[in-house]
Amino acid sequence: MQYLKAGSKTEIKFHLNGEPVKGMAEPRRLLVDFLRHDLGLTGTHVGCEHGVCGACTIRINGKAARSCLLYAVQMSGKTVETVESLGSDDRLNSLQTAFQKHHALQCGFCTPGILMSLTQLIEEEPNADEERIKDILTGHLCRCTGYENIISAALEVLEKKEGKKSV
Repeated sequence: MQYLKAGSKTEIKFHLNGEPVKGMAEPRRLLVDFLRHDLGLTGTHVGCEHGVCGACTIRINGKAARSCLLYAVQMSGKTVETVESLGSDDRLNSLQTAFQKHHALQCGFCTPGILMSLTQLIEEEPNADEERIKDILTGHLCRCTGYENIISAALEVLEKKEGKKSV
């Protein structure tokens, strides 16, 4: 058995937003802190730091996960997506555009995590209904919007994906 000295770092290699990443992280470095402070990806927010609020939600191998509950070293060999993967500086994706159109954000603190969870829903369940959207949103705390505009935005994207008339 090999023991690590305090302050020692472990090499990690994974794919982040479609690009290979190689870095060094202390074994107890939280993924959210590694993303924000070591890699400069500040779109993932730190809220409660207990996995309750959903602000730090990212996707790991296509599944929504709370980055405040995971260590960076656990990402070796995995595919990680943050909110920065959804669009670009000059072009929003369809969900981001719908959020803008429906005024689905106010302060925006919860928005990155909600976008990541809804992206998974839209990809995996293109026939999802309003109740399923509400179910997904139970894992996200938003103090500003009341959720109705978020639901409307998600429904619009789902309906366009299905070729139905938009909301």
